[in-house]
Order: sequence, then C-alpha cells, then structure tokens
Amino acid sequence: MKKIIALVLAVMMVLSLAACGGNGGAQKGGKTVGIAMPTQSSERWIKDGGNMKAQLEEKGYNVVLQYAEDDVQAQVSQIENMISQKVDVLVIAAIDSGALTGVEAQAKQAGIPIIAYDRLLMDTDAVSYYASFDNEGVGRAIGEYIEKAKDLANTTETYTIEFFMGSPDDNNAVLLHRGLMKVLQPYLDNGTLVCKTGRTSFEDTCILRWSQETAQQWCENYLSGFYADEDLDICATAFDGFAYGCRSALEGAGYTLENWPLITGQDAELMASKNIIAGYQTMSIYKDTRLLAEKCVGMIEAVLNGTEPEINDTTTYNNNVITVPSYLCTPVAVDQSNYEELLIGGGYYTAEELAG
Repeated sequence: MKKIIALVLAVMMVLSLAACGGNGGAQKGGKTVGIAMPTQSSERWIKDGGNMKAQLEEKGYNVVLQYAEDDVQAQVSQIENMISQKVDVLVIAAIDSGALTGVEAQAKQAGIPIIAYDRLLMDTDAVSYYASFDNEGVGRAIGEYIEKAKDLANTTETYTIEFFMGSPDDNNAVLLHRGLMKVLQPYLDNGTLVCKTGRTSFEDTCILRWSQETAQQWCENYLSGFYADEDLDICATAFDGFAYGCRSALEGAGYTLENWPLITGQDAELMASKNIIAGYQTMSIYKDTRLLAEKCVGMIEAVLNGTEPEINDTTTYNNNVITVPSYLCTPVAVDQSNYEELLIGGGYYTAEELAG
C-alpha cells in the first residue's frame, strides 16, 4: 500500500511540475518563433541568430532557427516548412528582399505575423514591423569618418577613392549608399575626391550577395587598370567582407602599411576588429547585435500579446506596398582610438579574442 501511495504522489508531482511550466516553452503556452537567417558565411548573421535565439529561449519561447546559405529557394523552403509547423510568428532576414512575396502571402493567409529583421521585406503587405540599424545613418557615418580623417572640408590635397557597395537586392544597401553620397558627393563634385574608374553610382558599385570575392576581383582590376602609377587613397566599402577582399588585392599589388589606403567597413566582425588594431582596416561600423536582437524580441512579444512594440520610425521604410513601422538602432564608428572602450568595455569581444 505504501508503494502505491508513493507512486501516486510521484505521478502527481510530475504532473504538477508540467502544469506549472517546468520548461520554458510551457511558460509561454508553447509559442514558437521561426527565424529565417540568410547565411552563416558572415560572422554577424551567426551572432544575430544566436543572440535572438538565446534571448527568446530565456523568455520561454520555442525557437526554430535556420540559415539558407545565400540560396533564395532554400530560404523559401525553410519558411514554408515553418508555416507548415504553425509557428506563431516569423522573423525574416531575407537573402533577396523582394523574392519572398509568395511565401509571405502564405504566412499572412495562415495568420502568422512577420517581422523583417535588418533587411526590409519588399513588395508585400504581410510584414508587420521592421527592426534594423539606421542604414542611411550607417552610410552617413562612413562618409563623415572619411570626411574627418582626410579633413576634406579644409584640405588642399586631392584623394583618390573607389566604392564597394552592397547587394542590389538589399534595400539597406541602397540606403547606405544614399547616406554615404550625401556626405561625399560635394567633394567628388569639387575635385577633392577623385574616382578614377568613374564608378560612383549605386548601380555601378553594388556587389551581388555582398560577395567578398567580387570585391577583391574589382579591387585587383582597379589597381592594375587605374592605379598602376598612383596610389589608391581610400577604399570606401560597405562591409567588412569587402574590406578583407580589398586587403588581399592591395597586398597582391605590393601595398604596405607605408602607403596603405583608408579602408572602411561595416559590422565590426572579429577579423575586421583585429585588422583595425593591426592597421589593415581603418574603421568599421559597430552594430551591437545584442541590442538589435533585444528590440526584435520586444516586437515579437508585442505581436504575440497583441500590444504595440517600441517604434521610432513610421515614415522612412516604404516597401513599395506599405510603410513599415520600424525600430532603428544607432550605428557607431569604431577605429583604433575607441575599440577598447566600445568592443572590450562593452563586452562584445574580450581582449584575449582581439589579441588571438
């Protein structure tokens, strides 16, 4: 009899723990968040996905996180699978911002809200909110860094410059170029900056899928075709991966730290940060993915609870169908003068990681 009573009590205890939410998913009623990320080839997307997954699981949500490795059809299939799994909300960082309209319509029909992450989803009314950094502000920050570093407003010198901009299927890249040119176009117009290839428009400088290999090839061609007798002074790149490609091209052309150009970047990846410390990259745009993940998680919770998330922009991000309510985080330029304060002091990297 004692054994039977003990067994009954044990079963009751297990059932009680389950009812009280012994696991995180139960605490949120088993709500599941589907996260579609573009690729693991860039360190920043690994951080984005990992930060969001960790924050959501800590709050008790189930998370389906998938990377499509820059294959648009693979991303479509992954999202279709998430819809068939009946996730409660979708977070999409698109490979091609305009190529997902069909699957987005499926999600809308299934009653699954969509949050665009970092890259605005174009040509759809199925997106509820957008979480990103101020992408035009990223371009302005890069331009202002170049302007200040070369004292363009006051100098009597001329500087050569070439541009390596982001993917044509990414609306962020368009905005970044716009912000950059708002700062630098006057100096191109008055001859302080000279682009010997003549490639300054977005159409002439955009690089599909943010390809590091393409950036390296372009830079190699520019150096051999236009800079055989004159140094290139500035590589205005929109991404740390482009900066790596430019470094390889410059080293191949015989450049050393003695005549190394100013090289910009974006994302403050670990390798880029090491290159900044060593002098092979001048600056990068620091985008704390922990903060962006936090803001996106806030949007997710608001959507699931039927409340309004924190929004700070309701006018900028029109996707050709609707203007998407957005939260934009502020980008910060990082270089040799402030990397210890921002990256180490902010806990983004350890001193050991940067020294490794």
